[in-house]
Amino acid sequence: MTSEIVKGFNDYTGEEALKRRRIKEIIENIFKLYGFQPAETPVVEYGEFVKQGNEQDEAISDIFKLQDKGKRDLALRYEFTFQLKRIAQNKKLPFKRYQIGSVFRDEPVSANRFREFTQCDADIVGSSVKDESELLAMSSKILQNLGIKFIINANNRKLLNEILEEQKIKEKGAVMREIDKLDKLSEAEVKSNLKKYKAEKLLLLFKKPKSYFKKYPSFAEIEELENCCKMYGVKVNFQPSLARGLSYYNGTVFEIKTSEMKETICAGGSYSVNGINSTGISFGLERLSQLAKISIESKNVLIISIGEDKKSVELAEKLRKNRIACSVMFGKISKALEFANSYSIPYVIFLGKEETNKKKFKLRDMKTGKEQLIAESQLIKELI
Repeated sequence: MTSEIVKGFNDYTGEEALKRRRIKEIIENIFKLYGFQPAETPVVEYGEFVKQGNEQDEAISDIFKLQDKGKRDLALRYEFTFQLKRIAQNKKLPFKRYQIGSVFRDEPVSANRFREFTQCDADIVGSSVKDESELLAMSSKILQNLGIKFIINANNRKLLNEILEEQKIKEKGAVMREIDKLDKLSEAEVKSNLKKYKAEKLLLLFKKPKSYFKKYPSFAEIEELENCCKMYGVKVNFQPSLARGLSYYNGTVFEIKTSEMKETICAGGSYSVNGINSTGISFGLERLSQLAKISIESKNVLIISIGEDKKSVELAEKLRKNRIACSVMFGKISKALEFANSYSIPYVIFLGKEETNKKKFKLRDMKTGKEQLIAESQLIKELI
């Protein structure tokens, strides 16, 4: 039997797992600050429900298909947005929910693209342009807290539709899907693909100055978004070629990029949920984990019992009551120190007869090697 991990899936342990957990904590705390409420939804759904209304999207062709013992067609969720159709029913508007969890796509794997990944989503059902600007302000705060430099690119699907109609392009959905590949393929490849729809002139049009697009009625929504974002001190970069691949977007669309990675680190836009205008944004935890510059240092402690097992256990319980994480090891000091080093435990406490008699504890800083003999009250202050 092989224990090899399935391609596109990952194990996370140690410092990497701690970093992921810290990032999720930061995101969740900021979601809450902006008034979003948590939601949890099933990983498995009926296949028909997963695909409903989005059959032409590439993501739909990549869903993981399942079948239960009753031969019902099921699927793993590929995102959270479609589940809002169910959980947003009969909710007082605006309904602001966030969700953090795994989603699955049966697609080719690359350096920053996996088949299971963690999405951190915030959506507003019953939204306005002001809500869109608040979402972007919230996203800016999250990325600033993670130490990630970024730029927000925005466009509007209505504006894109007006451009495509002016150019007399009929297959709008297919053309938008090709335009969406501009950050994945070379411009020459996208141009070649657009020729099939006689839409290659779009690439030149998208390079025109911003003032050119003011002639389109929907450009007013771009200007409104920019003005609302100014209230939060957030700058938005207008990008007329930004399309986003999912067909359900019907208004503002945005992507947040960084110079440190080719792929998008955060994206979203406006769409309809049960006929109600809504807006959402999604962060990919795996990409954020690669980019985040955050400290995950902890005051984790290892107590080494040198023939003082009862005293060591009592000390461990006192530390835990003070919310100091710790473990106790009994036996050889050398093995205990090797254990502390292997798991990067920053502090070790030695507890033997000498320490018990003096009613003090020997604390070693594993990074510097410095040791000090201190009383229990001082020890707790040192570690908190």
